[in-house]
Amino acid sequence: MYTASQKKFKPTAIEDIEKFLQEAQPYQHQIRRIFLADGDAMTLSIRRLTEILMLIRRYFPNIQRVSSYCLPRNLKNKSVEDLQALKDLGLSLMYVGCESGDDTVLEKIQKGETYQTSLDALKKIKTAGMKSSVMILNGMGGKHYSEQHAINSAKLMNEAQPEYLSTLVVSFPTGLERVQEGFNQSFEILEQQELFKEIRLLLANLNLKSTIFRSDHASNYLVLKGVLGKDKASLLQQVDDAIQRPGSIHLREEWQRGL
Repeated sequence: MYTASQKKFKPTAIEDIEKFLQEAQPYQHQIRRIFLADGDAMTLSIRRLTEILMLIRRYFPNIQRVSSYCLPRNLKNKSVEDLQALKDLGLSLMYVGCESGDDTVLEKIQKGETYQTSLDALKKIKTAGMKSSVMILNGMGGKHYSEQHAINSAKLMNEAQPEYLSTLVVSFPTGLERVQEGFNQSFEILEQQELFKEIRLLLANLNLKSTIFRSDHASNYLVLKGVLGKDKASLLQQVDDAIQRPGSIHLREEWQRGL
């Protein structure tokens, strides 16, 4: 979530969490969902997560959903049974930032994950009865690895069959230096049309049964929404229009994008 120069991650004391829940309790009838912010809560032990979820249940007995970020590696030492117990306490959705399904790209961006570790985590989430919302970064492989990034990301999604899938356009708010190190100074940012061609390749290779797909983050030029696979043809047509008939479909201007 953070680099060493930004923030130091540390767990919030359970007393502080309870205090926050107590302060928010008067608004419980207006709150339907709770997100475990502001880093990856799956770094915490099952014991600590159980404590937190039990507090949420105490102060918000009618909450509909609790969700969390989840790095695949942070599930390695958590069993399916552990996750099932957390689900029974209300934790039902994991936001998993896979970013890519290509091992070369994952290695170059120093993600600390592989295709297999991501797949193992997503399968464990599904087996536990939880849902997963996966994020893939459009443009993360740069120009050289764009094709394999798209194809292998689609392959990962096809095997995992997540309930939700979203794509964001990669951005570098602190500069390209760290990324360039991993790519041996050869990383080239994709132009708008190249981003469209990559997302088309991803969509064309996706074989999903009932995954809610969103490409509507503020970073995206082209907003796409649908369910895969029933809306696959329609989504591909929208991308084709953006590629083949510029001006025929609405795109965000640069000033409208949030990076």
